[in-house]
Amino acid sequence: MTIPSPISAETFEAFLQCETKSKLYSRGAIGVDLEFTDWQRRRRDRYKESALSWLRSNSQEYELYVGTPPFEALKEKRWRVIADYFAESVDISARLDALELSPTAEFRKRSFYRPVRFVPNEKLVFNDRLQLAFDALAISQITGKVPPNGKIIHGCKYRAAMISLTKLVGKVRSIIGKIAVQRAETTPPLPVLNKHCAACEFRSRCQQIASEKDDLSLLATVRAKERKTQNEKGIFTVIQLSYTFRPRRSSVCRPLKSLKHDSALKALAIRKKQIHVVGPPVWSKLNYPIYFDVEGVSDREFYYLIGLRYLSGGRYVQRSFWADDPSDEKVMWVECLNALALISQPRLIHYGSFETQFLRRMKTRYASPSTNCGLIDHLISSSLNIVSFTYSQIYFPTYSNSLKDIARFLGFEWSNGNPSGLRALIWRSDWEASHDSDIKRKLITYNAEDCAAVQKVAEAITRVCDEQQTTDALVESVNVKSLTREYPQRFGPPNFAVPAFEGINAAAYWDYQRNKVYIRSSHRLQQVSQARERCSHMPQRINKFVDVLEDRPACCARCGATIIYRNGRFTHTVYDLRFSTSGIKRWIVRYVFNRYVCRACGRGFNALPRQSKFGRDLGAFVIYQLIELRISQHAVTRSLENLFGLTICVNAVNEMKAHSAQKYEATYKAILQKLTAGSLIHADETKVRIDGDEGYVWVFTNLEEVAFVYGQTREGKIPQEVLRDFRGVLVSDFYNAYDGIDCAQQKCLIHLMRDINEDLRKEPFNEEMKHIAHSFAALLKPIVETIDRFGLKACHLHKYRKLATRFHEALTERNCQTEVAASYRRRFEKYRDRLFTFLDYDGIPWNNNNAEHAIKAFARLRNVIGTNSTVKSIRHYLVLLSVAETCKYKGLNLLGFLRSGAVRIDGFDGGIWDRPTA
Repeated sequence: MTIPSPISAETFEAFLQCETKSKLYSRGAIGVDLEFTDWQRRRRDRYKESALSWLRSNSQEYELYVGTPPFEALKEKRWRVIADYFAESVDISARLDALELSPTAEFRKRSFYRPVRFVPNEKLVFNDRLQLAFDALAISQITGKVPPNGKIIHGCKYRAAMISLTKLVGKVRSIIGKIAVQRAETTPPLPVLNKHCAACEFRSRCQQIASEKDDLSLLATVRAKERKTQNEKGIFTVIQLSYTFRPRRSSVCRPLKSLKHDSALKALAIRKKQIHVVGPPVWSKLNYPIYFDVEGVSDREFYYLIGLRYLSGGRYVQRSFWADDPSDEKVMWVECLNALALISQPRLIHYGSFETQFLRRMKTRYASPSTNCGLIDHLISSSLNIVSFTYSQIYFPTYSNSLKDIARFLGFEWSNGNPSGLRALIWRSDWEASHDSDIKRKLITYNAEDCAAVQKVAEAITRVCDEQQTTDALVESVNVKSLTREYPQRFGPPNFAVPAFEGINAAAYWDYQRNKVYIRSSHRLQQVSQARERCSHMPQRINKFVDVLEDRPACCARCGATIIYRNGRFTHTVYDLRFSTSGIKRWIVRYVFNRYVCRACGRGFNALPRQSKFGRDLGAFVIYQLIELRISQHAVTRSLENLFGLTICVNAVNEMKAHSAQKYEATYKAILQKLTAGSLIHADETKVRIDGDEGYVWVFTNLEEVAFVYGQTREGKIPQEVLRDFRGVLVSDFYNAYDGIDCAQQKCLIHLMRDINEDLRKEPFNEEMKHIAHSFAALLKPIVETIDRFGLKACHLHKYRKLATRFHEALTERNCQTEVAASYRRRFEKYRDRLFTFLDYDGIPWNNNNAEHAIKAFARLRNVIGTNSTVKSIRHYLVLLSVAETCKYKGLNLLGFLRSGAVRIDGFDGGIWDRPTA
């Protein structure tokens, strides 16, 4: 049997960048696109050499050792720094840049060797920290102990960053496990294109295979999560994805700024080989366009080349501004500003956000009284980023939205074969090392051609926008509104090839046949139709007339004039319901009143105070049906018409709901205030879709009050705002948003038990998980039995505190080998102070079932509301639902509370029939 070779640091680094690349490394594959890889290796070797020289200059000769000393010397800690150390074990191997003896403690036995990594970049990324943790794991195979921290020396100034390795080492172990599983697979690696491909030596191979397979990863905008979702649906190719595009309905409520990139439309544009347009793109006329491109080194935040291309004297002029080093950057910027100041109302046209970031940084970095700040502000505010059009409105038939791909599709070519931003980075690095004028000329040419490519794309977008305003059939772009679905339609009007079919099909509709055909041959249907028509025109009986008697006003409230005329008698009808012990009936009151007008100013005013068209009992009955019975607004209108003969439109029902929500806003705030002033709160959240967007509804409840709060995201802002002044005990699940709240907390043990049970079912032979599950059950079972016998009383539960402490200590000392068991050990350690809080308090439950029960009320209401609601409407529903659930928790009748007119729940103690109708 062949013993697998150890996992090297190169394989680990490749896995962080791309799993396909790591698998190719493990199979011994050799890449052909080595330009960027070799440059990175040379750059790292040069930096390592210079960093070692710097380290040697800061150390005594006897303190530094280069190479791999024997283990005995390492154990005796003879040297402070060991450079170029090679650590190898059965599992992993790594050549460490350096090892440094920690300067801890007066006792040498407590010191340890920590890994030191040299990184040439000025800014560190997460992968740098993981690679340092890999080095730490490699040295731990030699010393037997994982160092708690390590050091990264980076940048031209050799800055040192101390990195804690406690959590990172666990992630590295998990990644090493994935690499080991990958190496054991016998299937060839499947190429998946990603952002790293531009710098990978295998990019030509992967690109060719992906193109032959028409793989989804060819689309640069399809991320791994979306690609996985599409694969689960059976969609693996770009052509398959293109057939899933469905034109969205236009809406005035959905502005163009809210449009998102549609990968299916991008795939459709590639399949059709045509430019596709969403909506009417707004492209203002460019009076003085300046095509603008900047080259820089992002890692150093240093810009060295600015290119401007603009029209002057009837021909295009190309200007370039160069900086040899960071000290010349200001001079380059000032020269560019002076050139722009000579152009009337200049407007910069660029591709991407890199140039926008450049302008803002230059404004901040070189702000001075002599700088033309007004010109800079104008450039920033008026600059146009073309990507905003190519991303969500104009879809070119290219696999990515990069300037290179789109410009090549439009026929533009660069003089230097296949240039890119990475190749420009290599050229700049080579120029800084040699100051070769040919390399500088190459960079300036590349920048000038980028400006010309921006002009090419901008002109194409202008042409596409102009095409959308015409009806010419010879246009090169397609608006998605004109697309017809490529599959048989089940709903909606069919498209008939023969015009006569349309009239025949219309005659077959149910309403048409019943009202026009069957009624002529059925005497019974004629009677039903006539009866329905008589009922719709039947006047409603007025139950009560009220004559409003009021003396003529002495003077006008606006101008003070004393000459007031009566302008006639008017009526106002109020539709209401009347409750009695035997039922409910319609009750209509008509008020008759005088209207007066001022002779001087012409202002009119009524003797009757302004009031609603619908009475309070009717409004209470409507809210009761909407919230308590969870009936849709359309169903409420039908029930009012069928039961009471009241024809009320849906808008009126919605207005009654909004008016009631405003009325009980103070009640809602009082509920929240009482919750936060109490000693216990249960919290939970659920998702809701509003007009196509996701939102979240949070519930906060105790044993008597319930409050629902809407939030646009699931971030912890909502619970932190609501519970800012809460000092009791919060019972919740294990969502991280609750961890930052400053109060005692009790995590739901039912959630934890279900998670343990689910993972144990997935791995039934995992002995470590079995031990954790049985230990947790043995601890929790007697506690639950005591609660069932004596209730939630700390005097009976406090005795289990020692058992809980013993359980945590035993789990902490246990060395878990499997990942799932180790994750639960970390979980128990993290929430150690929040799992058994209920043992020290009276009336604090050990689960969050109260909040889960409360959130079900909204879940049932959500099924009725659907997804067509608005944020404002959802907030109204939540106010009324909070009042309804609080009444239910307090044992009060919701309809009686709504009819009473009271706004304080605590002061209400009545039923449904206590208040007679006026």
